[in-house]
Amino acid sequence: MAKKCIFFLLLTLALPYASGQTVLEDTRKELVSPDGNYHFVFYQKQFPNEAKQMYYTLSYQGKMVIEESELGVLIENQFFESALAIPNDTSKIWGENLSLTAMETKAVDETWYPVYGEREKVRDHYNELVLKFQKGGVPETENASAVPAAGQGQAYDKRQYYYMDLVVRAYDQGVAFRYFFPEATNGLFLHIVGEQTQFTLPEGTSAYYERWAQGPYKLLPLNDWKDESERPLTMKLANGLTVALLEAEMVDYARMKFCFTGENRLQASLYGSVDVITPYRTPWRVIMAAEKATELIENNDIVLNLNPKNKIEDTLWIKPGKVIRVSRLTQADAIKCVDFAAERGLQYIHIDAGWYGSEVLISSDATSVAENRDFDMPELVSYAASKGIGVWVYVNQRALVQQLDELLPLYKEWGLKGIKFGFVQVGNQHWSTWLHDAIRKCAEHGIMVDIHDEYRPTGFSRTYPNLLTQEGIKGNEEFPDATHNVTLPFTRFLAGAGDYTICYYDKRIKTTHAHQLAMAVVYYSPLQFLYWYDQPSAYQGEPEIEFFDKVKTVWDDTKVLDGAIGEYITIVRRSGEEWFVGTMTNNDARKVSTSLDFLDTGTKYVANIYTDDDAVQTRTNVRVIRVIVDSKSVLPFQLKPSGGCAVHLIPADNEDLKKYEKI
Repeated sequence: MAKKCIFFLLLTLALPYASGQTVLEDTRKELVSPDGNYHFVFYQKQFPNEAKQMYYTLSYQGKMVIEESELGVLIENQFFESALAIPNDTSKIWGENLSLTAMETKAVDETWYPVYGEREKVRDHYNELVLKFQKGGVPETENASAVPAAGQGQAYDKRQYYYMDLVVRAYDQGVAFRYFFPEATNGLFLHIVGEQTQFTLPEGTSAYYERWAQGPYKLLPLNDWKDESERPLTMKLANGLTVALLEAEMVDYARMKFCFTGENRLQASLYGSVDVITPYRTPWRVIMAAEKATELIENNDIVLNLNPKNKIEDTLWIKPGKVIRVSRLTQADAIKCVDFAAERGLQYIHIDAGWYGSEVLISSDATSVAENRDFDMPELVSYAASKGIGVWVYVNQRALVQQLDELLPLYKEWGLKGIKFGFVQVGNQHWSTWLHDAIRKCAEHGIMVDIHDEYRPTGFSRTYPNLLTQEGIKGNEEFPDATHNVTLPFTRFLAGAGDYTICYYDKRIKTTHAHQLAMAVVYYSPLQFLYWYDQPSAYQGEPEIEFFDKVKTVWDDTKVLDGAIGEYITIVRRSGEEWFVGTMTNNDARKVSTSLDFLDTGTKYVANIYTDDDAVQTRTNVRVIRVIVDSKSVLPFQLKPSGGCAVHLIPADNEDLKKYEKI
C-alpha cells in the first residue's frame, strides 16, 4: 500500500476516540436535491474526551450511497496551534472541535449558454447549505455573546478565533461540498497537509480502479486495491446504484486521488501539501449516483456548474474543430496536411513535437524553428489561412516555463491558433497554479490550448473556454482494446473533454474501423484529432471517410441511448438539424437496436449508416448504406467483436425520398 494510504490509515487508528461517541442532535442538518432524490445529512459527534468531529451521510432514492464518513482538513501551523486555547485538541485536524455558529441556505435555478459544449444550454439548479464554524475558545474576559462574526478574526490577548465554512450543494445530478476559510484580519496562513474527507461505501462495493491518468481500468473490490486510484472513480454498489466520485474547480490546490483505508472507506489523498492565505476555497468533492450508469454521462454538466462563469469577454476567436497531426516535420508534408484538411472538412493542422528542437532539452528554443527543420512558420501559416485552415503547435512545458511570456505575442504575430502543452507537471499546488495561470495568459493573447499527458479536467473550460481539451486518458497513442474504449465514457469522460487522438488507418489499432468512426461521436473533444498516426496519403478513396468529413466536435444536444460499463455504449448528438449516432461494443460481438425516437416527429431523414462488413472490398471493410427513416424507425445492428457503427442523420428533401429506400 502507498505511503499516503498508510498515513491515513494510521491517522484514523490514532484518533483519540473509538467508542462512546454521542451525536449532537442540534448539529444535525439536512439538504435535499431539487427533485428530492439526494438526501445529505450532516452532524457532529462528541467523544468521551469532549472532542467533536464532523460527519456526513448521503442517500439517493432511499438507497445508501455514502455511509457515515468524516469531514475535515489537516493543517499544520505553528501559530495556529499556539494561538488556540482548546483543551485536548488535536490541532492538526481542523475538522475536530469546531463549534457550529450559524447556517445559511439558498436555492438557485439558472440557465447559462456555454461558448461551446455537449449542449447549447446548461441548467444550474441546486439547493445550498452553508454551515459556519468557529474554532477557538471564548476569551476569559468575554462571554459567548461577544464572539465576533465569522471572518473578522478578532483577537483577544493572544487567543484567536478561526473560522471555516462547509459549503454543500445538492443538484439533481449529484452532491458537492467544499471547505471555505473566510478572510482573517491577520491574513491567516494555512499549511494544509491533507484532508479528512472520507467516502465510506456500502459493503460489497467494487470500483473501476485506475492507478494513473493514462492507465488501464480494472474492476476491483475496494480491499483489493494496491495503491491510490484516479478520479473520476466510478463504482458499482451492491444495492444496484452506480456511483462516481469527482473533483471540480481544482486550480490552485493539490490534485486528489483516493486511498482505501479499510472498512469500505476511501480517503481523499492529496498529491502534496498546500499553502494558502485566507480567504480560500478548496476544490469541490463531487458525488454522483444513478440507477443506470448511462445517467452519469448525461449528468456530467455538474462539473462545469461548479466552476465560475466565463471570464473571456470576446470569445469569437475560440473555434473548436477537427485536426490532423503533422508528424513528418517538413514544410512539404505540412502543406500536404493543409490541403488534406481543406479537402476533408477539417479546421486545423498540428505541428507536433520536435519542430523547434528536442522537447526534453532545456536549451531548445521555442521562439524559432530548429536548424534541421525546413519549416517557414509564417509562410506555412499564411498558406494554411488561404485555405481556411488554422495551425497549432506543440510546445513542451520545459520551454513554456522559460519562455511563455515571450512565446505568446510571437505566436500571435505568426498567426498560430493554439498550443498543445506537452509533458505538463501535474499534481502539486505549484504546477496546478502555474498551469491554470498559463491558460489565462494564452487567453489574453487569443491562443487556444490543448493539454497533453496526465492533466485531468475539473471544469476550468467553463471559466476559460480557450482550454478546448486535454488528454489524461489512455488513448490511441497506446492502442487500447475495445473493452477499455467502452469503459471510458463512464469514467474519464465524466470529468470533461478527452483528447483520445483517434487513429484510422494505422494497422496497430485493436478495433474495427467502424468502431473508430463511432469514437468521433461517443468521445467528446472540442478539438478532435482524427488521423493521429495517419498521413494524407493513407486515404485511398474509402467512402466511409465522409463521416469524419461531416461529424462535428461540439453539440447542441446530447443523449445517451443505452450502454453498460465496459460492455457497450450508444450516444447521439445533435448539431443544428443534423444528428450523429455512435455505437461501440467491447471485445465481444453484440446485437443492438437503436430507436430513432429522438428525431423530430413528422420529419423524414436520410440515414447514412456506416457498419463493419468483411464483404466490402476495401482495406477498411466498412459498408455505407443510405435509407429513409423517421422517429418511428428502429435500426438493428449486429456488431463484430471490438466493432461499432456510426450514423449520420440529415433531413430528407424530395430527391432523397425518391432516391433511397425507406426502413
